[in-house]
Amino acid sequence: MVRRLSLLLGLVFLFSLSANAQGLGDKIELFGGYSYLRVNGPPSANLNGWEFAGQYKVTDWLGGVADFDGHYGSPAGFSSSLHTFVFGPQTSWPSRVSPFAHVLIGGAHISSGGLGESAFAMAIGGGIDTRLVHGIYWRVIQGDYLPTHFGNAWENNARLSTGIVFRF
Repeated sequence: MVRRLSLLLGLVFLFSLSANAQGLGDKIELFGGYSYLRVNGPPSANLNGWEFAGQYKVTDWLGGVADFDGHYGSPAGFSSSLHTFVFGPQTSWPSRVSPFAHVLIGGAHISSGGLGESAFAMAIGGGIDTRLVHGIYWRVIQGDYLPTHFGNAWENNARLSTGIVFRF
């Protein structure tokens, strides 16, 4: 498994080196798409929703990100929603196939059964974008470890997203 992952990362790096450097002057990036969240707190649940993120690039490889999402479902028979709002730095390899990584910190709000609570949240992860046409990319995958702290308990959640990125 580790060998396959190393091979995949090596191929992504090689494709990135040989890719056209067009679009390196892009400063603003907007992402929107589908998001899946696995909540590992009582009760555990699979939630579906959306994610929206905006990035301002300070350099070709470093930017500041604001990330917002909403996930919905009915764990334990109660209609529930979880929204996060996290911010922080993101590094990326500016090329046709563009891997990125980020560490984002902020908050989360959960609503269930008519009750709501806000708490600390963070997102540690990354993904891969690939150019479709000039200025439009497909976020093939984004994966995040997304811990939240509601009450006195940490929840170790996982988020996967995909969608469209606009760069200008």
